[in-house]
Amino acid sequence: MGIIGNLAENLGKTRDEKFMRMAYREAEKAYKGGDVPIGCLIVQNGHVIAKGHNRRNQDKSALSHAEITAIRDACKKLGDWRLENVEMFVTLEPCPMCAGAIVQARIPRVVIGCMNPKAGSAGSVVDLLHMPGFNHQVKTEYGVMQAECSDLVSRFFSELREQSKGDEGEV
Repeated sequence: MGIIGNLAENLGKTRDEKFMRMAYREAEKAYKGGDVPIGCLIVQNGHVIAKGHNRRNQDKSALSHAEITAIRDACKKLGDWRLENVEMFVTLEPCPMCAGAIVQARIPRVVIGCMNPKAGSAGSVVDLLHMPGFNHQVKTEYGVMQAECSDLVSRFFSELREQSKGDEGEV
């Protein structure tokens, strides 16, 4: 790859990291609210048009995932259920529900911070974003801010386990 190709690739990485850092801040909001720290942004033409963070515990709803919230808000903002000219940045690999929503919304590109070996549906457990039988395939980038995103999720579950141990001792 020539100098121009390397420069373009590095600019793309820097751009992806910028938006992933913003998604990470959304994940921190979930963390502070007692939810699994997942954050999501939807970007169109370099501008954030929607964002979300996991709110399942706060909302008492299985549907309050970061990606679902962001997709819903982006659809409202654009006035269409098709999100064919946006990008999604999400700190943790989408679950089956969110991966299905990404495909249904026709999102062309998703940038993922870290993988989810227990429920990931973009390659870890299953790969709904690249199913040959679906009418939409998603371009995916993996590992942007992987260490930071993974550490935040690990820290959350470690604290949850510690808290659970403390609760077992109470009568």
